[in-house]
Amino acid sequence: MTLFLITFAVMAAVVFFMAIGVMFGRGSIKGTCGGVNNGECICAQKCEKRRKLEAMAENS
Repeated sequence: MTLFLITFAVMAAVVFFMAIGVMFGRGSIKGTCGGVNNGECICAQKCEKRRKLEAMAENS
């Protein structure tokens, strides 16, 4: 039972700190189109945010 309580407390702390990070505006965890493959998107269809970022980069 002690092991269960310790495990539960650690997992609860992890969830709590992730929630704090989201509340303070930290960026979300990036998926395939985020930082893998040197930023090359290998998605079948690019997400709206990615299209906007690429459009802004082309205009700069």
